[in-house]
Amino acid sequence: MVDLKSDADLRNAMEAFFQAYRAFTAKPDQMLAERGLARVHHRILFFVALYPGLSVKSLLAALGVSKQAIHAPLRQLVELQLVETRIASHDKRVRELWLTDAGAELELALHREQARLLRDAFADGPASTRDGWLDGNRRLADAEQRGT
Repeated sequence: MVDLKSDADLRNAMEAFFQAYRAFTAKPDQMLAERGLARVHHRILFFVALYPGLSVKSLLAALGVSKQAIHAPLRQLVELQLVETRIASHDKRVRELWLTDAGAELELALHREQARLLRDAFADGPASTRDGWLDGNRRLADAEQRGT
């Protein structure tokens, strides 16, 4: 168990987290900016790649945002022909999201960059380092979902 009881330890952990996140998003942010896109577009592409046919409602839940917050970036991805919407076969009121070939290509390029960073970060360490990192991130996500 990691002991982060002192304020200095907590601040060091926070700084490491912020710096790691900056490194994790820097190249993808640059790649997106070259296309006039931002991090929110990346999150949409990521979840649509992860769950092809994802409903707009499920996307909203995954991102934890409102329909108003996602409307403009999703519309932009559709206009750029990176994402397409289809009517669900089970319910004509449900719109499903799919990556186009161009969207899949962009998402894969973004994925490869971030996968490389993760592979490099864990390459020389023991499996326990990776497992602890995964556990910590899952606990953070669970706490956010619980509202704690």
